[in-house]
Amino acid sequence: MTENGKGSGSEPDRTPPTTQTAQADEDQLVYANLLAKGMYLGLGILLVTFILYMTGLVQPAIPIDELPRLWTLSAHEYLETVNHEFLHRPEVVDGWGWIALLNKGDYLNFIGIALLSAVTIFCYLRILPNLFRKKDVIYATIAVLEILVLTLAASGLVVVGH
Repeated sequence: MTENGKGSGSEPDRTPPTTQTAQADEDQLVYANLLAKGMYLGLGILLVTFILYMTGLVQPAIPIDELPRLWTLSAHEYLETVNHEFLHRPEVVDGWGWIALLNKGDYLNFIGIALLSAVTIFCYLRILPNLFRKKDVIYATIAVLEILVLTLAASGLVVVGH
């Protein structure tokens, strides 16, 4: 043992190990920033439209006190019952048909939901020109395919389980 009470062997290195941090590239930052802004905008719209709905400032198509009874129905039965009892429309409202009912508080809430669903498409559209400019064929192809698939899904042209 030496004077300081530590062994005479070599001291272990007490410096912390270096950590490697991942660096986001410009496209990732642009995508993330737009995603964050779109998410906050969508949540803000949801909050405002929900307050309009719950306070009755915008009258709902379906009275709130009727909802517990309707929640027990299957999706198809729900749409049929709502149309028959409250909407009185020639066809059951499904797909993008809610847009015609934006004057009703319960359907007004769909705006925020639609925006949140579309944010990813906007993000890909925003970075797509830069991917082409950089000749990043793989990521550009993935972005185009994502845009096409998400847009097609949102369009209502492809129906699964009907």
